[in-house]
Amino acid sequence: MLKFLIVVLMLAVLVSLFSGLFFLIKDGGKTNRVLNSLALRVALSVMLLAVILISLWQGGLTLNPTP
Repeated sequence: MLKFLIVVLMLAVLVSLFSGLFFLIKDGGKTNRVLNSLALRVALSVMLLAVILISLWQGGLTLNPTP
């Protein structure tokens, strides 16, 4: 479940990245949609970092597990 949440957040960051690119090309940067996309991407990235750090702290994820 935790890894699924991390993958979903990463995909949301990528969607926000490409939507910002689309808005920049389509609007030429004249509207606030690029800025809104950037703000959403930053918020999603902060949430992703928080989920990863909390899961590392609680032991849900491990750094370099032995095979």
